[in-house]
Amino acid sequence: MESYNQQIEVDDVTLFLKREDLLHPYISGNKYRKLKYNLAQAQQEQHDTLLTFGGAFSNHILATAAVGADYGFKTIGVIRGEELASQIEDNPTLQQARDFGMVFEFVTRDEYRRKETPEFTAYLQTKYGRFYRLPEGGSNALAVQGCEEMLTEEDAVFDYICCSVGTGGTLSGLINCSKSSQQVLGFSALKGDFLQEDIRKFAKHQHWELVTDYHFGGYGKVSEELIQFINCFYQKYRIPLDPIYTGKMVFGVFDFIRKGKFPKNSRILMIHTGGLQGIAGMNKKLKKKNQIEIIYE
Repeated sequence: MESYNQQIEVDDVTLFLKREDLLHPYISGNKYRKLKYNLAQAQQEQHDTLLTFGGAFSNHILATAAVGADYGFKTIGVIRGEELASQIEDNPTLQQARDFGMVFEFVTRDEYRRKETPEFTAYLQTKYGRFYRLPEGGSNALAVQGCEEMLTEEDAVFDYICCSVGTGGTLSGLINCSKSSQQVLGFSALKGDFLQEDIRKFAKHQHWELVTDYHFGGYGKVSEELIQFINCFYQKYRIPLDPIYTGKMVFGVFDFIRKGKFPKNSRILMIHTGGLQGIAGMNKKLKKKNQIEIIYE
């Protein structure tokens, strides 16, 4: 397991990137943290099957499939989008998850919105039997507990801790393990301000802020400006960024620096939460549109 802080050269501030993406080839970044204690709980309860939810290029779906293969669990992925059942061969994420042994339950978007209902749960239990249920994105109390282990004593020197936000679990864990002298900034990958309440469910402190200006149109949306930034960042620092989460956060941090939103000589730590597996799928979409693709290897 490898994770370390890598310095990024910028003016006026001290900027580091914590390479959580290096924790594991498939169970990387925040997915490694989120699954750690959930896996222990599933083992304690003597489950042999993990069931979870996600979209076409979900990092969480692939990480769950990989952890199942590594630790001897059967895995089931409830996938949003019935049409994807005939598109597995054109989807690198689902291909890899299938290779790890995951069984898919493809559902319509309307059905997916009802995934938390007792009726849908009963349907899954009837079809698949007993299973340990992981929420979409993996965020629950045990996931937050795992994310609370992201920061080490050496990270106490930083004034700001920055990460991308999808479901809020990672940010909540960082808030809980950060020092009261630190400001934790979450850069939302989703359009809207609704994540505030989700974060408050698990966050124990108040020294945080949700930044909602760098979603680039919403979840899974990108722009040519973002892709160019990710490619320039890779060419300069040789660090790949995913376009759904970390790429947007790093773009936002650099924009904050450019606009003088961080005091001079601030010490800033950005968290690389992984998700690099999604680049191949995004590049397929970009190629179909004859748009610039992401450089990452």
